[in-house]
Amino acid sequence: MTSSKQSDDNDQQPEAVTGDAATTDAPATPDDAAPAAVEPNAPAAEEAPAEETPAEDTAAEDTAAPPAEAPRPAPVPKPAATPRPMPTPGSVPHPPAKPTPATATAGQQPPTTPVVPAPPAYSSDPAEAAKFSRVTDDGHVFVLVEGEEFPVGQYPDASREEALAYFVRKHDDVVSQLLLLEQRVAAQAPSADMNKTLDHLQQLVTERIMVGDLVALQQRLDVVRGEVAERQKAERQAQEANRAKELAAREAIVAEAEALAAQDPASVQWKQGSNRMNELFDLWKTAQKNGPRLGRPTEDALWKRFRGARTTFDRHRRAFFSQLDADNSEAKRAKEELIARAEALSGSTDWGPTAGEYRRLMDEWKASKRASRKDDDALWARFRAAQDVFFNARSQANEELDQEFEANLATKEAILAEARALLPIKDLAAAKKAFEPIRDRWEAAGKVPRSAMQRMEGGMRTVEEALRDAEDEKWRRSNPETKARTNSMLSQLEDTIADLESDLETAKASGNERKIHAAEEALSARRAWLETLQKSAEDFE
Repeated sequence: MTSSKQSDDNDQQPEAVTGDAATTDAPATPDDAAPAAVEPNAPAAEEAPAEETPAEDTAAEDTAAPPAEAPRPAPVPKPAATPRPMPTPGSVPHPPAKPTPATATAGQQPPTTPVVPAPPAYSSDPAEAAKFSRVTDDGHVFVLVEGEEFPVGQYPDASREEALAYFVRKHDDVVSQLLLLEQRVAAQAPSADMNKTLDHLQQLVTERIMVGDLVALQQRLDVVRGEVAERQKAERQAQEANRAKELAAREAIVAEAEALAAQDPASVQWKQGSNRMNELFDLWKTAQKNGPRLGRPTEDALWKRFRGARTTFDRHRRAFFSQLDADNSEAKRAKEELIARAEALSGSTDWGPTAGEYRRLMDEWKASKRASRKDDDALWARFRAAQDVFFNARSQANEELDQEFEANLATKEAILAEARALLPIKDLAAAKKAFEPIRDRWEAAGKVPRSAMQRMEGGMRTVEEALRDAEDEKWRRSNPETKARTNSMLSQLEDTIADLESDLETAKASGNERKIHAAEEALSARRAWLETLQKSAEDFE
């Protein structure tokens, strides 16, 4: 089987044929077509697949769950292979560099991993490559691996250099892909598809459908595979650390939400608590959107706890405010009854009893429960207004009375001065006789202004108390029982003094100084006591 071969002047090139199967290495262009190399039992080399991010599980959410993540952008389509010109002796063209997976297209998020540039074009030295091959005159090419020959393929109707260059180019393609992979490993790029690329390159090397130092190439593949394994291990450790950190953060969110839900409804600051619960919900959505995935079972369990805490908190909040509304309504009803009673009394002119009733209403108001702040302020304004109507009317009436009582004040000032002239009391009977008409005129003078009432009443009370004290003192002195008791004591004391005088005379006659001294002391004491009693007796006369 043959195919057309074109040179720069459209000359035909032979097609490389091996076995019964044939594959095209690269699509032909109108100006320069590359012949297809066909090897037995070996597929043609393929481009390494573009790097893709593996899909991860997402947490299931019900209607109360936070919004799902935005859909990931569609993968960038793999560009078609660029045709290569046919090799010429001594020069093996290198395939164009592959686009890096990290390149972002329109509508995609910018890359978060290092962008690895394409490696420089790799081309084997023909003379060096010839050491690892043997080419027959009919275009059969063999590769030497540790001294053993392996058939690679056939490139008929071409020179040995052209046949060798064709299969060397396949080796260069593999080396170029390996160089790019080595650069990606060195740049710490994600290793998601590196094993797939390694397996693809390993298959090409194992099939020996290229010419080059396959032993060195295999060693490099083994080294890269080990580095990729280490890289994947480090990535797994980092992922586990990120998951542990994210799990701790989610657990903290859930624990705080559960703590808010477990508070005593009577002691919760509902505004602050509701704001904090909303903040926790925003933190949850942000963590779910931007954080690493924890696995569907773990995320479902955490979300179930968080959703339960939010539901419990909301139920307690609704119950609290429902009860608060009921309490406010009851307090409002009770205070409206007090207001109705206050308004009914506002027109009363029975100043004293009504003022006392308002004091009782105020005590009931203070003992009643508070309504909502808005209602309580309005209710208090109504209650206060009803009181003001009454007390303002009473004040106005008192002012009018005070004007009427100003004339009475002048009269009572003169009467009070006349009463004070009786002090101090020397003649009780005369003072009492003079005070009686003064009191009658005082009572007849009428009321005085409230501001002077205490002063005037106090002045008259002082005169009355002085008369009363003088009368009490006179009674004490003229009490018959007291007078009789005093006279009896005088008689006994006089008898005692006579006896003591007799004893003193007897002692002096006997010359006993001790008895004389004792009799004189006893006689002196009795005489002093007698003098006091005699003075008291004179007061009763």
